[in-house]
Amino acid sequence: MDNSLEEVKSILKKYNQEHILNRYEMLDERTQKKLIEQILSIDFELINSLYNDTKKSQVNDDKIEPMEYLDKYKLNDKYKYYENIGKQAIKNGKLAAVTMAGGQGTRLGHNGPKGTYDIGLDSHKSLFELLCDYLKSEGKKYGVTIPWFIMTSKENNEETLAFFEKNKYFGYQKDKNIFFFMQGELPMVDTEGKILIGEDGLIKLAADGHGGIYESLVKSGMVEKMKQLDIEWIFIGGVDNCLVKMVDPVLMGVAIDKQVTVACKSIVKANPHEKVGVFCKRNGKPGVIEYSEITDEMAEAVDSDGELLYGESHILCNLFNIEAVERMGKTPLPYHSAYKKAKFIDKNGDLVVPDSPNAYKFEAFLFDAFGEVDDMAILRVKREEEFAPVKNSDDAGVDCPSTARQLYENFYNLSK
Repeated sequence: MDNSLEEVKSILKKYNQEHILNRYEMLDERTQKKLIEQILSIDFELINSLYNDTKKSQVNDDKIEPMEYLDKYKLNDKYKYYENIGKQAIKNGKLAAVTMAGGQGTRLGHNGPKGTYDIGLDSHKSLFELLCDYLKSEGKKYGVTIPWFIMTSKENNEETLAFFEKNKYFGYQKDKNIFFFMQGELPMVDTEGKILIGEDGLIKLAADGHGGIYESLVKSGMVEKMKQLDIEWIFIGGVDNCLVKMVDPVLMGVAIDKQVTVACKSIVKANPHEKVGVFCKRNGKPGVIEYSEITDEMAEAVDSDGELLYGESHILCNLFNIEAVERMGKTPLPYHSAYKKAKFIDKNGDLVVPDSPNAYKFEAFLFDAFGEVDDMAILRVKREEEFAPVKNSDDAGVDCPSTARQLYENFYNLSK
Protein backbone atom coordinates (compact mmCIF):
# COMPACT_ATOMS: atom_id res chain seq x y z
CA MET A 1 0.00 0.00 0.00
CA ASP A 2 2.85 2.40 0.88
CA ASN A 3 4.43 1.98 -2.56
CA SER A 4 1.05 2.51 -4.19
CA LEU A 5 0.42 5.62 -2.10
CA GLU A 6 3.77 7.12 -3.09
CA GLU A 7 3.07 6.34 -6.75
CA VAL A 8 -0.37 7.96 -6.45
CA LYS A 9 1.05 11.09 -4.80
CA SER A 10 3.52 11.44 -7.67
CA ILE A 11 0.75 11.09 -10.28
CA LEU A 12 -1.51 13.60 -8.55
CA LYS A 13 1.29 16.13 -8.22
CA LYS A 14 2.09 15.83 -11.92
CA TYR A 15 -1.53 16.63 -12.84
CA ASN A 16 -2.17 19.20 -10.09
CA GLN A 17 -4.84 17.01 -8.47
CA GLU A 18 -3.29 16.60 -5.00
CA HIS A 19 -6.58 17.64 -3.34
CA ILE A 20 -7.93 14.15 -4.03
CA LEU A 21 -5.94 12.87 -1.05
CA ASN A 22 -6.89 15.75 1.29
CA ARG A 23 -9.07 13.56 3.49
CA TYR A 24 -7.30 10.26 2.84
CA GLU A 25 -6.27 9.78 6.49
CA MET A 26 -9.89 10.08 7.63
CA LEU A 27 -11.10 7.23 5.42
CA ASP A 28 -11.36 3.65 6.63
CA GLU A 29 -8.86 1.17 5.21
CA ARG A 30 -11.30 -0.31 2.68
CA THR A 31 -12.19 3.11 1.26
CA GLN A 32 -8.51 4.13 1.18
CA LYS A 33 -7.72 1.05 -0.89
CA LYS A 34 -10.60 1.79 -3.24
CA LEU A 35 -9.50 5.41 -3.69
CA ILE A 36 -5.94 4.31 -4.54
CA GLU A 37 -7.34 1.85 -7.11
CA GLN A 38 -9.51 4.60 -8.60
CA ILE A 39 -6.59 7.00 -8.99
CA LEU A 40 -4.37 4.35 -10.60
CA SER A 41 -7.10 3.51 -13.12
CA ILE A 42 -7.69 7.10 -14.29
CA ASP A 43 -6.28 8.39 -17.57
CA PHE A 44 -5.31 11.86 -16.33
CA GLU A 45 -4.04 12.90 -19.76
CA LEU A 46 -7.49 12.21 -21.17
CA ILE A 47 -9.24 14.13 -18.36
CA ASN A 48 -6.90 17.11 -18.88
CA SER A 49 -7.58 17.07 -22.60
CA LEU A 50 -11.35 16.84 -22.11
CA TYR A 51 -11.33 19.71 -19.62
CA ASN A 52 -9.23 21.88 -21.96
CA ASP A 53 -11.71 21.18 -24.77
CA THR A 54 -14.49 22.76 -22.67
CA LYS A 55 -12.62 26.07 -22.96
CA LYS A 56 -12.41 25.98 -26.74
CA SER A 57 -15.05 27.50 -28.98
CA GLN A 58 -16.34 24.72 -31.21
CA VAL A 59 -16.11 25.75 -34.85
CA ASN A 60 -18.28 23.47 -36.94
CA ASP A 61 -17.83 23.64 -40.68
CA ASP A 62 -19.02 20.11 -41.42
CA LYS A 63 -20.87 19.57 -44.67
CA ILE A 64 -24.35 18.31 -43.71
CA GLU A 65 -26.61 16.60 -46.25
CA PRO A 66 -29.87 14.63 -46.04
CA MET A 67 -29.67 10.86 -45.79
CA GLU A 68 -31.68 8.30 -47.71
CA TYR A 69 -34.04 5.98 -45.86
CA LEU A 70 -36.55 3.21 -46.52
CA ASP A 71 -40.11 3.40 -45.20
CA LYS A 72 -40.97 -0.01 -43.72
CA TYR A 73 -44.58 0.31 -44.80
CA LYS A 74 -43.86 1.47 -48.37
CA LEU A 75 -41.57 -1.39 -49.32
CA ASN A 76 -44.39 -3.17 -51.21
CA ASP A 77 -43.13 -6.50 -52.65
CA LYS A 78 -39.69 -5.89 -51.12
CA TYR A 79 -41.21 -6.18 -47.61
CA LYS A 80 -41.60 -9.98 -47.80
CA TYR A 81 -38.24 -10.30 -49.50
CA TYR A 82 -36.38 -8.54 -46.69
CA GLU A 83 -38.52 -10.21 -44.02
CA ASN A 84 -37.71 -13.70 -45.26
CA ILE A 85 -33.96 -13.00 -45.24
CA GLY A 86 -34.19 -11.70 -41.67
CA LYS A 87 -36.41 -14.52 -40.47
CA GLN A 88 -33.90 -17.10 -41.64
CA ALA A 89 -31.04 -15.38 -39.80
CA ILE A 90 -33.09 -15.17 -36.59
CA LYS A 91 -34.12 -18.83 -36.83
CA ASN A 92 -30.45 -19.70 -37.25
CA GLY A 93 -29.71 -18.02 -33.90
CA LYS A 94 -27.69 -15.14 -35.35
CA LEU A 95 -29.29 -12.33 -33.30
CA ALA A 96 -28.58 -11.08 -29.77
CA ALA A 97 -30.31 -8.22 -27.96
CA VAL A 98 -28.46 -5.63 -25.87
CA THR A 99 -30.35 -3.34 -23.48
CA MET A 100 -28.68 -0.23 -22.13
CA ALA A 101 -29.94 -0.01 -18.56
CA GLY A 102 -27.37 2.00 -16.64
CA GLY A 103 -29.73 4.76 -15.51
CA GLN A 104 -31.62 5.39 -12.30
CA GLY A 105 -35.31 6.30 -12.20
CA THR A 106 -34.68 9.53 -10.31
CA ARG A 107 -36.51 11.79 -12.76
CA LEU A 108 -39.53 9.49 -12.45
CA GLY A 109 -39.51 9.74 -8.66
CA HIS A 110 -38.40 6.11 -8.58
CA ASN A 111 -35.75 4.93 -6.15
CA GLY A 112 -33.89 2.28 -8.09
CA PRO A 113 -32.70 1.26 -11.57
CA LYS A 114 -34.95 2.64 -14.29
CA GLY A 115 -35.52 -0.89 -15.63
CA THR A 116 -37.28 -1.84 -12.37
CA TYR A 117 -39.85 0.94 -12.85
CA ASP A 118 -43.57 0.04 -13.09
CA ILE A 119 -45.24 2.29 -15.70
CA GLY A 120 -48.70 1.66 -14.25
CA LEU A 121 -50.10 -1.20 -16.31
CA ASP A 122 -52.70 -3.46 -14.67
CA SER A 123 -50.05 -6.20 -14.65
CA HIS A 124 -47.66 -3.90 -12.72
CA LYS A 125 -44.81 -5.33 -14.76
CA SER A 126 -41.49 -3.47 -14.72
CA LEU A 127 -39.81 -2.16 -17.85
CA PHE A 128 -37.37 -5.08 -17.62
CA GLU A 129 -40.21 -7.59 -17.55
CA LEU A 130 -42.02 -5.94 -20.47
CA LEU A 131 -38.88 -6.19 -22.59
CA CYS A 132 -38.32 -9.76 -21.47
CA ASP A 133 -41.90 -10.74 -22.32
CA TYR A 134 -41.35 -9.39 -25.81
CA LEU A 135 -38.04 -11.24 -26.29
CA LYS A 136 -39.50 -14.54 -25.06
CA SER A 137 -42.55 -14.15 -27.32
CA GLU A 138 -40.35 -13.46 -30.37
CA GLY A 139 -38.00 -16.30 -29.49
CA LYS A 140 -40.93 -18.70 -29.34
CA LYS A 141 -42.08 -17.49 -32.76
CA TYR A 142 -38.71 -18.38 -34.29
CA GLY A 143 -37.97 -21.47 -32.22
CA VAL A 144 -34.91 -19.96 -30.51
CA THR A 145 -33.92 -18.25 -27.26
CA ILE A 146 -32.59 -14.82 -28.10
CA PRO A 147 -29.57 -14.10 -25.86
CA TRP A 148 -30.09 -10.96 -23.80
CA PHE A 149 -27.18 -8.77 -22.70
CA ILE A 150 -27.91 -6.02 -20.16
CA MET A 151 -25.59 -3.08 -19.58
CA THR A 152 -25.78 -1.76 -16.03
CA SER A 153 -23.75 0.96 -14.32
CA LYS A 154 -21.66 0.97 -11.18
CA GLU A 155 -24.53 2.91 -9.60
CA ASN A 156 -27.23 0.34 -10.27
CA ASN A 157 -25.46 -2.96 -11.01
CA GLU A 158 -25.99 -4.52 -7.59
CA GLU A 159 -29.68 -3.60 -7.43
CA THR A 160 -30.27 -4.77 -11.01
CA LEU A 161 -28.72 -8.17 -10.37
CA ALA A 162 -30.70 -8.55 -7.12
CA PHE A 163 -33.93 -7.63 -8.97
CA PHE A 164 -33.36 -10.27 -11.65
CA GLU A 165 -32.37 -12.90 -9.10
CA LYS A 166 -35.50 -12.17 -7.06
CA ASN A 167 -37.61 -12.62 -10.21
CA LYS A 168 -35.77 -15.78 -11.31
CA TYR A 169 -34.48 -13.90 -14.37
CA PHE A 170 -38.02 -13.94 -15.81
CA GLY A 171 -37.42 -17.39 -17.26
CA TYR A 172 -33.97 -16.71 -18.69
CA GLN A 173 -30.87 -18.53 -17.38
CA LYS A 174 -28.01 -16.45 -16.01
CA ASP A 175 -24.72 -16.90 -17.85
CA LYS A 176 -26.40 -19.15 -20.40
CA ASN A 177 -28.73 -16.77 -22.25
CA ILE A 178 -28.82 -13.65 -20.08
CA PHE A 179 -25.65 -11.72 -19.28
CA PHE A 180 -24.82 -8.54 -17.38
CA PHE A 181 -21.93 -6.14 -17.91
CA MET A 182 -21.12 -2.65 -16.68
CA GLN A 183 -20.89 0.70 -18.41
CA GLY A 184 -17.65 2.68 -18.19
CA GLU A 185 -17.27 5.82 -16.06
CA LEU A 186 -15.19 8.99 -16.08
CA PRO A 187 -14.43 11.48 -13.29
CA MET A 188 -16.40 14.73 -13.08
CA VAL A 189 -14.39 17.95 -12.89
CA ASP A 190 -15.18 21.46 -11.70
CA THR A 191 -14.76 24.66 -13.73
CA GLU A 192 -11.08 24.78 -12.75
CA GLY A 193 -10.43 21.26 -13.98
CA LYS A 194 -10.23 19.78 -10.47
CA ILE A 195 -11.62 16.27 -10.08
CA LEU A 196 -14.59 16.19 -7.70
CA ILE A 197 -14.78 14.10 -4.53
CA GLY A 198 -18.09 12.48 -3.62
CA GLU A 199 -19.75 12.12 -0.24
CA ASP A 200 -18.19 8.67 0.17
CA GLY A 201 -14.69 10.17 0.01
CA LEU A 202 -14.07 8.60 -3.39
CA ILE A 203 -13.67 10.26 -6.79
CA LYS A 204 -17.04 11.31 -8.19
CA LEU A 205 -17.62 9.34 -11.35
CA ALA A 206 -20.33 9.64 -14.00
CA ALA A 207 -21.35 7.13 -16.68
CA ASP A 208 -19.52 7.71 -19.96
CA GLY A 209 -22.66 7.93 -22.13
CA HIS A 210 -24.31 5.41 -24.43
CA GLY A 211 -21.33 5.73 -26.78
CA GLY A 212 -19.34 3.71 -24.24
CA ILE A 213 -21.41 0.64 -25.18
CA TYR A 214 -18.94 -0.62 -27.80
CA GLU A 215 -15.89 -0.43 -25.55
CA SER A 216 -17.85 -1.95 -22.64
CA LEU A 217 -19.02 -4.88 -24.77
CA VAL A 218 -15.47 -5.60 -25.87
CA LYS A 219 -13.67 -5.05 -22.54
CA SER A 220 -16.22 -7.05 -20.53
CA GLY A 221 -15.78 -10.07 -22.80
CA MET A 222 -19.37 -9.93 -24.02
CA VAL A 223 -18.39 -9.75 -27.70
CA GLU A 224 -16.30 -12.88 -27.18
CA LYS A 225 -19.29 -14.52 -25.47
CA MET A 226 -21.48 -13.62 -28.47
CA LYS A 227 -18.97 -15.17 -30.84
CA GLN A 228 -19.08 -18.38 -28.81
CA LEU A 229 -22.86 -18.32 -29.26
CA ASP A 230 -22.39 -17.88 -33.03
CA ILE A 231 -24.04 -14.43 -32.98
CA GLU A 232 -23.61 -12.24 -36.07
CA TRP A 233 -26.06 -9.40 -35.41
CA ILE A 234 -26.55 -7.30 -32.29
CA PHE A 235 -29.58 -5.10 -31.65
CA ILE A 236 -28.83 -2.29 -29.19
CA GLY A 237 -31.67 -0.34 -27.56
CA GLY A 238 -32.56 1.48 -24.38
CA VAL A 239 -34.44 0.13 -21.36
CA ASP A 240 -36.80 3.12 -21.24
CA ASN A 241 -38.62 2.42 -24.53
CA CYS A 242 -41.29 -0.11 -23.58
CA LEU A 243 -42.27 -0.63 -27.24
CA VAL A 244 -38.75 -1.25 -28.55
CA LYS A 245 -38.81 -4.00 -31.20
CA MET A 246 -35.47 -5.72 -30.75
CA VAL A 247 -36.34 -8.57 -33.11
CA ASP A 248 -37.18 -7.16 -36.53
CA PRO A 249 -36.67 -9.49 -39.51
CA VAL A 250 -37.26 -6.66 -41.99
CA LEU A 251 -34.48 -4.53 -40.47
CA MET A 252 -32.16 -7.54 -40.45
CA GLY A 253 -33.10 -8.43 -44.01
CA VAL A 254 -32.34 -4.91 -45.21
CA ALA A 255 -28.92 -4.94 -43.49
CA ILE A 256 -28.00 -8.37 -44.87
CA ASP A 257 -29.27 -7.65 -48.39
CA LYS A 258 -27.59 -4.25 -48.63
CA GLN A 259 -24.39 -5.64 -47.09
CA VAL A 260 -24.13 -2.87 -44.49
CA THR A 261 -22.80 -3.39 -40.98
CA VAL A 262 -25.18 -0.91 -39.32
CA ALA A 263 -28.96 -0.53 -39.75
CA CYS A 264 -31.06 1.83 -37.65
CA LYS A 265 -34.72 2.60 -37.16
CA SER A 266 -36.12 6.09 -37.42
CA ILE A 267 -39.44 7.78 -36.89
CA VAL A 268 -40.47 10.92 -38.72
CA LYS A 269 -40.21 14.08 -36.63
CA ALA A 270 -43.50 15.15 -35.07
CA ASN A 271 -42.82 18.66 -36.40
CA PRO A 272 -39.85 20.43 -38.03
CA HIS A 273 -38.63 21.76 -34.68
CA GLU A 274 -39.03 18.67 -32.51
CA LYS A 275 -35.97 18.48 -30.24
CA VAL A 276 -34.47 15.25 -31.51
CA GLY A 277 -31.30 14.22 -33.31
CA VAL A 278 -31.82 13.31 -36.96
CA PHE A 279 -29.92 11.11 -39.40
CA CYS A 280 -27.78 12.89 -41.97
CA LYS A 281 -24.61 12.59 -44.02
CA ARG A 282 -21.78 14.48 -42.32
CA ASN A 283 -18.86 15.14 -44.66
CA GLY A 284 -20.15 12.30 -46.80
CA LYS A 285 -20.34 9.79 -43.94
CA PRO A 286 -23.43 8.55 -42.05
CA GLY A 287 -24.18 10.46 -38.87
CA VAL A 288 -26.71 12.09 -36.58
CA ILE A 289 -27.06 15.84 -36.20
CA GLU A 290 -28.44 17.28 -32.97
CA TYR A 291 -31.43 19.63 -33.14
CA SER A 292 -29.26 22.40 -31.73
CA GLU A 293 -26.97 22.14 -34.77
CA ILE A 294 -29.73 22.54 -37.39
CA THR A 295 -30.72 25.95 -38.70
CA ASP A 296 -34.43 26.77 -38.98
CA GLU A 297 -34.04 26.71 -42.75
CA MET A 298 -32.64 23.15 -42.67
CA ALA A 299 -35.25 21.99 -40.16
CA GLU A 300 -38.11 23.22 -42.36
CA ALA A 301 -36.70 22.15 -45.75
CA VAL A 302 -38.80 19.58 -47.65
CA ASP A 303 -38.30 17.39 -50.71
CA SER A 304 -40.49 17.18 -53.82
CA ASP A 305 -42.98 14.96 -51.94
CA GLY A 306 -43.31 17.44 -49.08
CA GLU A 307 -41.29 15.23 -46.70
CA LEU A 308 -38.80 16.88 -44.34
CA LEU A 309 -35.25 16.59 -45.70
CA TYR A 310 -34.00 16.26 -42.12
CA GLY A 311 -36.92 14.39 -40.64
CA GLU A 312 -35.62 10.95 -39.64
CA SER A 313 -35.27 10.90 -35.84
CA HIS A 314 -32.67 8.67 -34.21
CA ILE A 315 -34.58 6.67 -31.57
CA LEU A 316 -31.75 4.50 -30.23
CA CYS A 317 -32.87 1.39 -32.12
CA ASN A 318 -29.72 0.12 -33.79
CA LEU A 319 -28.65 -3.15 -35.39
CA PHE A 320 -24.92 -3.85 -35.77
CA ASN A 321 -22.89 -6.60 -37.31
CA ILE A 322 -20.72 -8.07 -34.54
CA GLU A 323 -17.53 -7.23 -36.45
CA ALA A 324 -18.52 -3.54 -36.50
CA VAL A 325 -19.12 -3.54 -32.73
CA GLU A 326 -15.75 -5.20 -32.14
CA ARG A 327 -13.98 -2.66 -34.34
CA MET A 328 -15.74 0.31 -32.74
CA GLY A 329 -14.98 -1.03 -29.27
CA LYS A 330 -11.25 -0.94 -29.89
CA THR A 331 -11.17 2.78 -30.80
CA PRO A 332 -12.67 5.09 -28.16
CA LEU A 333 -15.18 7.62 -29.48
CA PRO A 334 -14.75 11.36 -28.95
CA TYR A 335 -16.24 12.65 -25.71
CA HIS A 336 -18.70 15.51 -25.36
CA SER A 337 -18.91 17.64 -22.24
CA ALA A 338 -22.15 18.40 -20.41
CA TYR A 339 -22.38 21.10 -17.75
CA LYS A 340 -24.28 19.61 -14.80
CA LYS A 341 -25.16 20.11 -11.14
CA ALA A 342 -23.06 17.84 -8.94
CA LYS A 343 -22.82 17.51 -5.15
CA PHE A 344 -19.27 17.22 -3.88
CA ILE A 345 -17.08 17.46 -0.79
CA ASP A 346 -14.98 20.64 -0.73
CA LYS A 347 -11.42 21.07 0.63
CA ASN A 348 -12.81 21.73 4.12
CA GLY A 349 -14.73 18.46 4.14
CA ASP A 350 -18.10 20.17 3.74
CA LEU A 351 -20.82 18.90 1.42
CA VAL A 352 -21.61 21.39 -1.35
CA VAL A 353 -25.10 21.11 -2.88
CA PRO A 354 -25.22 23.49 -5.86
CA ASP A 355 -28.41 25.11 -7.14
CA SER A 356 -26.98 25.62 -10.64
CA PRO A 357 -24.55 23.68 -12.88
CA ASN A 358 -21.05 23.56 -11.44
CA ALA A 359 -19.25 20.61 -13.04
CA TYR A 360 -18.49 18.88 -16.30
CA LYS A 361 -19.29 15.28 -17.07
CA PHE A 362 -17.95 13.65 -20.21
CA GLU A 363 -19.87 11.24 -22.36
CA ALA A 364 -19.62 9.59 -25.75
CA PHE A 365 -22.59 9.27 -28.10
CA LEU A 366 -23.37 5.94 -29.71
CA PHE A 367 -24.11 7.56 -33.08
CA ASP A 368 -20.64 9.13 -33.33
CA ALA A 369 -19.48 5.67 -34.40
CA PHE A 370 -21.67 5.80 -37.50
CA GLY A 371 -19.00 7.87 -39.22
CA GLU A 372 -16.72 4.84 -39.03
CA VAL A 373 -18.76 3.02 -41.69
CA ASP A 374 -19.08 3.94 -45.35
CA ASP A 375 -22.80 3.26 -45.51
CA MET A 376 -25.69 2.21 -43.33
CA ALA A 377 -29.41 1.57 -43.74
CA ILE A 378 -32.21 3.61 -42.19
CA LEU A 379 -35.67 2.06 -41.85
CA ARG A 380 -38.54 4.40 -40.99
CA VAL A 381 -41.07 2.80 -38.63
CA LYS A 382 -44.26 4.03 -36.97
CA ARG A 383 -43.94 6.03 -33.77
CA GLU A 384 -47.09 4.49 -32.28
CA GLU A 385 -45.74 0.96 -32.83
CA GLU A 386 -42.13 1.27 -31.72
CA PHE A 387 -41.46 4.36 -29.64
CA ALA A 388 -42.90 4.77 -26.16
CA PRO A 389 -40.08 6.24 -24.05
CA VAL A 390 -40.27 6.83 -20.31
CA LYS A 391 -37.92 9.75 -19.72
CA ASN A 392 -39.89 12.37 -17.78
CA SER A 393 -42.34 12.44 -14.89
CA ASP A 394 -46.04 12.71 -15.73
CA ASP A 395 -45.89 16.45 -15.06
CA ALA A 396 -44.08 16.87 -18.38
CA GLY A 397 -46.96 15.33 -20.32
CA VAL A 398 -44.62 13.91 -22.97
CA ASP A 399 -42.35 10.83 -23.03
CA CYS A 400 -43.61 10.01 -19.55
CA PRO A 401 -45.21 6.98 -17.82
CA SER A 402 -48.79 7.91 -18.80
CA THR A 403 -47.97 8.44 -22.51
CA ALA A 404 -45.87 5.26 -22.63
CA ARG A 405 -48.60 3.28 -20.87
CA GLN A 406 -51.22 4.53 -23.34
CA LEU A 407 -49.07 3.64 -26.35
CA TYR A 408 -48.29 0.20 -24.88
CA GLU A 409 -51.94 -0.53 -24.12
CA ASN A 410 -53.03 0.63 -27.57
CA PHE A 411 -50.43 -1.49 -29.35
CA TYR A 412 -51.23 -4.65 -27.38
CA ASN A 413 -54.99 -3.94 -27.28
CA LEU A 414 -54.97 -3.74 -23.49
CA SER A 415 -57.09 -0.59 -23.22
CA LYS A 416 -60.17 -0.96 -21.12
